[in-house]
Amino acid sequence: MAKLSGPQKAAAILLILGESASGEILKHLTTEEIKSLGMQMASIPAVKKELTDELLNEFSKRFYEEGDLYTQGEQFLRNLLPGVLGKEQANDMMSTIEQARQKIPFKFVREIDARVLANFIKSEHPQTIAIILVHLGHEKASMVLGHLPEALQFEVINRVAHLETVPPDLIREVDEVLEKELLSIGEESHQLLGGVQAVAEILNFSDRRTGENILQAMEDFDSDLAEKVRRLMFVFEDLVAINDSGIRELLKEVRNEELTLALKTASEELKNKVFKNLSQRAVQMLEEELSIMGPVRLSDVEAAQQNILNVARRLEKEGKIMLAGRDSGDAFV
Repeated sequence: MAKLSGPQKAAAILLILGESASGEILKHLTTEEIKSLGMQMASIPAVKKELTDELLNEFSKRFYEEGDLYTQGEQFLRNLLPGVLGKEQANDMMSTIEQARQKIPFKFVREIDARVLANFIKSEHPQTIAIILVHLGHEKASMVLGHLPEALQFEVINRVAHLETVPPDLIREVDEVLEKELLSIGEESHQLLGGVQAVAEILNFSDRRTGENILQAMEDFDSDLAEKVRRLMFVFEDLVAINDSGIRELLKEVRNEELTLALKTASEELKNKVFKNLSQRAVQMLEEELSIMGPVRLSDVEAAQQNILNVARRLEKEGKIMLAGRDSGDAFV
């Protein structure tokens, strides 16, 4: 008999016992236990007599049946669960099982820093590395490739170029082994956490008062570090450096009320940048709204500015505009 895990044996026994008896057993299990068994049952195409005898003997029972017991695990489960969990919960459970069975290959390693992943897999066979790369997406694959030793880069790419079909079992095996090995050395070592860039990103999403307080404290403690963080931060006034087409793209995504509030404390240079990329009618309305606007809370103005910055960052991720660090000297597009 093939070596089976405990859940696999239990799932096979339930199939052998039939829906009625299995239903009584499942009533005494937790939701997680039912889910675990259900995943195993759904993947069993049939239970052979030889396996039946050995399993029942192992559980100190007697069961004799001529021929094979051909029971489709998935259909068995669909018939069984409604009587145990109720129709609605049974449907949810089947959906969960289906999603778990359709695991996305190499999803785990996609979250790992490219440099760390490259260092981890560089000793693998080039064919294995090629299989991993083609499942990472083009951008992440290129980043990992760039961190591999130069002597290995061409060999891996050559394998990718000649890679056509790969057996699903092999893909699953490589994925499971890689994930297991990475987990065994501690997840904290897989990702590059923190750093000046991380600080800048966190402060970018903080309100102005919090950000300035932290930067001032950082300035007192380590002026060089504070300066590095400031160079990487992108604040509302930096929008003036985006060119006209980028500003127009941004304005499409911003509500007039929020724009008016955000411009309350903006510099004349930034206001003129915005006005330049609006219609004459829109400019007149905006200027009128700004002129009649009474006192407003600074926190509300900063919140509106932060929301617009969040839109700008999203557009950058979508490739519609680019937000460069102020230290780079690059033009914004």
